[in-house]
Amino acid sequence: MLSKEQNERLTRVGKGTPMGTMMRRYWHPIALSTELPEADGDPIVRKLLGEKFVLFRDTEGRVGIMDELCLHRGASMALGRVEDGGIRCIYHGWKFDVEGRLMETPNHADPRVLERLKATVYPVREQSGLVWTYLGPKDKVPPFRRFAFDEAAPSRRRAMRVNVKANYLQVWEGGTDTSHAGILHSNVTRPTWIKAEGAKVDEFAIKDMVNDAWDDMSPKLELENTGFGYHYVGIRQLGRDSGEVNVRLTPVFMPTGRIIQHPDFNATVFDTPMDDESTATFLVDASAVKDLSVEERLSRAGLSDSRFYEDHSFIASEETGYYQDRAAMKQNRSWSGLTGLTQEDSVVCLSMGPVFDRSTEHLVAADAGVVRLRQRLLDSLELSEAGQDPLGLHYEDMTRVMGFDRKLKADESWQDHASTHRRLYPAHHAED
Repeated sequence: MLSKEQNERLTRVGKGTPMGTMMRRYWHPIALSTELPEADGDPIVRKLLGEKFVLFRDTEGRVGIMDELCLHRGASMALGRVEDGGIRCIYHGWKFDVEGRLMETPNHADPRVLERLKATVYPVREQSGLVWTYLGPKDKVPPFRRFAFDEAAPSRRRAMRVNVKANYLQVWEGGTDTSHAGILHSNVTRPTWIKAEGAKVDEFAIKDMVNDAWDDMSPKLELENTGFGYHYVGIRQLGRDSGEVNVRLTPVFMPTGRIIQHPDFNATVFDTPMDDESTATFLVDASAVKDLSVEERLSRAGLSDSRFYEDHSFIASEETGYYQDRAAMKQNRSWSGLTGLTQEDSVVCLSMGPVFDRSTEHLVAADAGVVRLRQRLLDSLELSEAGQDPLGLHYEDMTRVMGFDRKLKADESWQDHASTHRRLYPAHHAED
C-alpha cells in the first residue's frame, strides 16, 4: 500500500512534477512510423508527459516534433500545411523546418526575424517502426537505446500502440503482475479452465499459450534489482511428482518498460504516459522463428473488434459495460466475458478509474513484483531529485535484456539463466 502522497509522486507526470522531471531525462516513443505514412503528409498531434506536440514528415521524409502552438500568435500547427521542406502555419503563413528554423514570414518582410526566432523542437529518432523523442535538458541528452527487437528482420517484427484512458502506472503494474495471467486470461492460458465443458477457447491459445504451469495460480515470486530496474521470476509447480517447475522471467526497465516472453516471440512494451490520466502503450514484437503481422497481433489482443479498438485507441467504456458477455460467463464459455489479452487488461485498468488511489489496496505475496516496481521508481525519483542520473539512463545497448519461460529442475537455480543481466546490467551494490 502507498500513502496518498507517495501515490501522487508516482502518478503525476506533468512538467515540473518530480516524476515528470525524472521521466523527461529519458527517450520515449511518441508515435508509430505508420502514423506519418508519407512525406508532406498530414501533421498529427500527440501528447507526451502532459504536453501536446505536432509531428510531421517533411519532403525528404524526416520527422519533426515541435510544440503544438505557433510561436507567432499561438495557432495550432496541426492545422498547418506540410510542404516544400517544412510546415507552414495557416494563420499567417510562418513556415518552419524540422530543426525549428524559421523559413518564411509572408506577413513580415524584414529577413532579420528569420535569424532571430526559432521554434521549439525536440530530438527525434525513428527506428523499428517507432518515433522517439526527448523532452529533457538539452545538455543532458542520454544515449539512444537499442533493444533486441531492433536486430530482428523487418518481416519478423511488428509495432502497434494502444491508447488507454488510465494512468501509466496501473497499466505498467498490470504488466508486472504475473499472478493475474492464469486467472484473468484463463481462456487462453489455464488448462483446467479450457478443458471445462462448454469453454470457448481462442485458436491461438491452443497453439501456443496453454501451459500446465498456469494451473498454479499462486506462483512463488523471486526478485533481483538490476542496473536497468529489476527482473523477477514467477515459479510455478508442474505437478506433484514431476521434479520440475516452470520459471518465467520478466525484465522491468526504467522508465516505463517490460519484456514479455511468448512461446514464439517476445514483446517489448513501453507504457508511455500521455498525461496523468491516459497512457500510450507501444508494443514491439520480435521473433526468431516466424514472420509477424499486426493483424495477427490485433486478433490475439482482442482488438480486431471495432467496438474495442479504433485509431490506435481502446474505446470500450463503462458506459457500454465494456461489452462484457455476461451470458458467456454464466455458461462457462468465457472466464471474463471478454476476448484477448489486451482487451482484458485494458478493461481492468479502466475499471480502476483514471488514477487509482493505492492507499486503499491490500497487497499479498503475489504482488511482490508490483511492490518492487514502485520501489525502483521511487529509487529513480530520489536519484533525480538529488541531481543524479536516474536508473539505467546510460545503457545504450539493451539488446541483451531478455525474458524467458522454461522448465527447470526443482532444485536448479534460475539465476544461472539470468547471468547476462547480472554481468552486463548490474545493480549498484547499495541497491541490492
